[in-house]
Amino acid sequence: MGKTDLCVRLAQHFGTEIISADSRQFYREMSIGTAKPTPEEQQGIVHHFVDSHPITETYNAGAYEQDVLALLGQLFQQHQTVILTGGSGLYVRAVTDGMDEMPETDPAVREGLTARYQQEGLLPLLSQLQQLDPAYYERVDKANPQRVIRALEVCLSSGQPYSDFRKAGAREHPFHIIKIGLTRDRQELYGRIDRRMDLMLEQGLLEEAKALYPYRDHNALQTVGYKEIFDYLEGQYDWEEAVRLLKRNSRRYAKRQLTWFHKHADYTWFHPEQWEELLAFIRDQTQQTKQV
Repeated sequence: MGKTDLCVRLAQHFGTEIISADSRQFYREMSIGTAKPTPEEQQGIVHHFVDSHPITETYNAGAYEQDVLALLGQLFQQHQTVILTGGSGLYVRAVTDGMDEMPETDPAVREGLTARYQQEGLLPLLSQLQQLDPAYYERVDKANPQRVIRALEVCLSSGQPYSDFRKAGAREHPFHIIKIGLTRDRQELYGRIDRRMDLMLEQGLLEEAKALYPYRDHNALQTVGYKEIFDYLEGQYDWEEAVRLLKRNSRRYAKRQLTWFHKHADYTWFHPEQWEELLAFIRDQTQQTKQV
């Protein structure tokens, strides 16, 4: 059982709906490379924020936070429990904790900005920063590319000016949050990742990437699963090397995800097969909330 199967089973058990916090599954054109749950895998459970946006639309964590909180206000009128699932830590945290004073950012955004700086220099980035955050533009060291890139990655990831986060406060919610992480033995996890990548390739990942190639500069596509194939299409290496990099980089990405979530001590970790233990934990947390 994987994350999708477990979340569907939980949604069936609680009679509720699922909200995806995977920042790449938002885009309708990105299906195979994002391991987007198929209609069969969704088993009739409503999945919000899957296929919700076209690849041509820029969508960020700040907008996502507002949209999800509005949606939760509606869903909690019908359900006692709602499931938020996904691997994009910035987007999960935007909903659960609000945007931090120094927010986490999407690594793909920094990679894209760094590549742009290397190709075009600092002036285009300074011009973009002036548009997105004129207040910080006036203060930033305009000869320091690291500070300019840092400010831009926050602006682009969050949808808010970098300077605003110095004023941000803690966010409170009218609902209780139970944070659960799924973990596996490292060898088991890596084996599953390699098999999933083989399946993606069988399902047509190469063809999907070819169709998305004109949008390769989009932030959502500066990530594992597509970037390696774009480089292959540009002749940087052969297909055998592309497949090797797809698997290696997917394993590294999974490791970074786990590291990110483990940094936050309020997650309780379970193996996906620990169904009874997971339910008992949720019941216990729910009872404690009712007693408060």
